[in-house]
Amino acid sequence: MKLRFGTSINCMDGRIQFPVIDYIKRKFCLDFVDVITEPSPNKILSQGNDTLAIERIKKCVELSVTKHGSGVIAISAHHDCAGNPQEKEYQIKQLIASIEVVKSWTFGVNIIGLWIDEQWKVNEIE
Repeated sequence: MKLRFGTSINCMDGRIQFPVIDYIKRKFCLDFVDVITEPSPNKILSQGNDTLAIERIKKCVELSVTKHGSGVIAISAHHDCAGNPQEKEYQIKQLIASIEVVKSWTFGVNIIGLWIDEQWKVNEIE
């Protein structure tokens, strides 16, 4: 039996780990989610200044897609982020820009953005 994987690029904040993994597994009927964590990856990816972190994220995504066959990449941002203490609207803009960065890597998989709110509920952004 082939296992189904997804990939999550999300903040290192432990409060969002389980909600994000559970959401991705349910929505896409996955067995496992490879988790790539950085403090505020939406900020890192959208600003483009930390090239080492971006390359590290990209290498991890590549491994997940090529070795585990991940068919979806979720990038998340969240309320009360210590690494990116910006308002929701600003973080959502960063998240949208981050999606475009990851799309430019041309892995050919579905890429979604997730906002985790004050109740630690996962909301997919449009």
